[in-house]
Amino acid sequence: MHIFRLTDPSLKGKGRRLVTKSLVTLLLVGLLMPLTGGASTAAEREHISLGRWTRDELDRIIRNASRIKDRGRRIEFLSRQFLRVGYEESTLIGDPDTPEAFVVNLGGVDCFTYIDYIEAMRLSSSFAEFKEKLKQVRYRGGKVSFETRNHFFTDWREFNSARISDVTDLVGGSKTERVLKRLNLKEDGTLFLPGITPREREIRYIPSDALDEEVMSRLRTGDYVGIYTEREGLDVSHTGIVIREGDRLLLRHASSRKGKRGVVDEDLIDYLSKTPGLVVLRPKD
Repeated sequence: MHIFRLTDPSLKGKGRRLVTKSLVTLLLVGLLMPLTGGASTAAEREHISLGRWTRDELDRIIRNASRIKDRGRRIEFLSRQFLRVGYEESTLIGDPDTPEAFVVNLGGVDCFTYIDYIEAMRLSSSFAEFKEKLKQVRYRGGKVSFETRNHFFTDWREFNSARISDVTDLVGGSKTERVLKRLNLKEDGTLFLPGITPREREIRYIPSDALDEEVMSRLRTGDYVGIYTEREGLDVSHTGIVIREGDRLLLRHASSRKGKRGVVDEDLIDYLSKTPGLVVLRPKD
């Protein structure tokens, strides 16, 4: 599974219903604008699904998390609430032909929307604040649009640098590798995401065969990790959160694998043994 923000207006099932609802809403807004003389409001572009929680319950969870001073423990607490939430891809709405909608779907997550929600929650003290922080985490400058969406994991390093640091060098030391890629540009010259200009970027990663005990000891609970991919045009193929339990390292992530299909904990070392390497981003205080 290759990770970037991809939405498809031809989706079936729930995804298609969300897109259809979005288009109907936008059509109605367009018809009403001449009568009201104003633009659509943010609420008219929102699609909110709270999953198994009520708003009051989410307020309480986020408020309790905000009292945990250690950022790693705060992320562990928040991410634990999502264990067994189902995997669902393509929940975001927007592409070059479909106006972007602000989506909060806590009933089903993929590996990227999962860490979006956790990072926004760890920066918040209420559900209302979470929504605003999510816009800042997911979009450059908090502007909700397909063009400003952070489509790639290392976009966080580039555009969320006030809140996130790339610590791959720190963790990997001299074993860290560097490669220059043009993100979004396939080998055949076409784009993964039409409408998004390719960006040249240096990707730093730790090869899997270099992930020895010393390197792994530098990982912290709450680190966001991406599974490096050798495929042209992409930085990582999967994302998750590092969790330390005693001497054991876990990868907490939204898995699409058959038999899991949801947010689970897996042994990090076992998981990485079958991958090219690791990119590590660390939240700031």
